[in-house]
Amino acid sequence: MIVTTKDLFKHAYGKYALGAYNINNLEQTMGLFQGNMQSKAPFMIQISRGARDYTDKRMLEAMIRTADEIWPDALFAVHLDHGDEATAMDCIESGFYSSVMIDASHEPFEKNIEITRKIVDAAHAKGVVVEAELGQLGGVEEDISVDEDKAHLTDPNQAVEFVEKSGCDSLACAIGTSHGAYKFTGGQGLHFEVIEEIQKRLPGFPLVMHGSSSVPQDEVARINAAGGSLKGAKGVDASQFKKAAELGVTKINIDTDGRLVWCRVHREHFRDVPENFDLRKPGKVFMAEYAKYIMGKNDLLGSTGRLDSVRKTLKT
Repeated sequence: MIVTTKDLFKHAYGKYALGAYNINNLEQTMGLFQGNMQSKAPFMIQISRGARDYTDKRMLEAMIRTADEIWPDALFAVHLDHGDEATAMDCIESGFYSSVMIDASHEPFEKNIEITRKIVDAAHAKGVVVEAELGQLGGVEEDISVDEDKAHLTDPNQAVEFVEKSGCDSLACAIGTSHGAYKFTGGQGLHFEVIEEIQKRLPGFPLVMHGSSSVPQDEVARINAAGGSLKGAKGVDASQFKKAAELGVTKINIDTDGRLVWCRVHREHFRDVPENFDLRKPGKVFMAEYAKYIMGKNDLLGSTGRLDSVRKTLKT
């Protein structure tokens, strides 16, 4: 059942974080639902602008509706990831999305507030909740490309004013994470002091971590052994998710890791079975492997086994 992030965040706050997983195709959709239902976890499906354009946005939406019928006990939100103004408005009007992100973080502070407020007013009128971003992550993923020298952490002193004036329902904070598979070099890491300061100023307000794929080194090694060339790929230490959740991070975005699992499965399959031309064979392997990956990630997020208690909360 599709629910709003407000319901999910209220239950999660301070205890665990929801996995917000990007999907692009049938195999990811199936593996995502299988993994979350096996771990009995609420979750979020993220659809990026790139995913909407990959074939036709209606194809992906139809797959999610069908998955909802196959797994009627699932509880999840459908969220637009990194939307611009036009895309966010289109999703709000569609009646399908329960949550949208408007990313105007590249704009000056006042302009970011102005654009976000416009989306918030339109979304709230339709019962849709809004995530906004303050500060800016570096890295490259799909149509997002920010040079590291232009990335900047969220200023806790601006957070309260931004939330009050924009009316957003959750805030994506830049705390040192980065988009893509090459997140960290040297001694870089997460700036938990920023999250701590924001939580002090906005107690109980849901915070979001973007660019939080862990880029598992075993996946990278297996991809490279099967002909890939991912040199220096490094991600977020997933053991830090629990600390982030305790500080009010209720949503953690994971996209790159799903692509790595897909890449590893297909590279190994066609290396080991070069005579195969049936796309369904590696597809079935990927669905099972992605479900297993999702279950492991939910354990680290703390969302495993929360489904029944969330359902009880929704009924009260």
